[in-house]
Amino acid sequence: MGKDVIVALDFATGKEALDLVASLGEEVYVKIGMELFYSEGPEIVREFKKRGHKVFLDLKLHDIPNTVYGGIRSLSKLGVDMTNIHMAGGGKMVSEAVRAIEETQSESILLGVTMLTSTSEERMKEELLIQKDYSLEEVVLKYATLGKENGLHGVVCSAMEGKKLRKELGEDFVLVCPGIRPKDAEVGDQVRVVTPEEAKEWGVDYIVVGRPITKAENPKEAYEMICKAFIGEEK
Repeated sequence: MGKDVIVALDFATGKEALDLVASLGEEVYVKIGMELFYSEGPEIVREFKKRGHKVFLDLKLHDIPNTVYGGIRSLSKLGVDMTNIHMAGGGKMVSEAVRAIEETQSESILLGVTMLTSTSEERMKEELLIQKDYSLEEVVLKYATLGKENGLHGVVCSAMEGKKLRKELGEDFVLVCPGIRPKDAEVGDQVRVVTPEEAKEWGVDYIVVGRPITKAENPKEAYEMICKAFIGEEK
């Protein structure tokens, strides 16, 4: 599996998102999250696919197993390249999402979100009340292992956990990592942050980058710099 940089299109309108991607060049892998999808609906996914872009639909489905099963069946009709559920829903919910992918013969990579990169270990323990005997890395590994056991293709995690997950879960388990910031960039609301170079070293497959590209003075230049740092070449 080749590495790639996924551009997070955290925009309120489809026009903003389409204009930004048009400025970057051809065949950009894009992430459509809640803000853009809830604003524009499924048509924005279809438009990006029509223009030849790969799409990671990042809605983090998290509900009772039957509801997630139905949600994934519906999303499979969009032909996205990657989509996700939230691992906090448990093994049964995960297995139902996998069943939906298999029944619809979708080729989408199905991922489980482990722990948000805006979550620190302190917050995990004090606010989420996850047992104090477990480190954040141990919780992420447990979630990822549960996902693999129930048929997921991979997980969304911080690249900080990437090296451990790669060792424990193998080369074929897909690791998609947000919370990426070039050296000296503003971290914003992210907590577990790594550079593109570190993500490459730790063996992750995809990095997700938003504001360092979309808010840059020259988005194309920023995108190419990050691609070079992570993939080893400009796109």
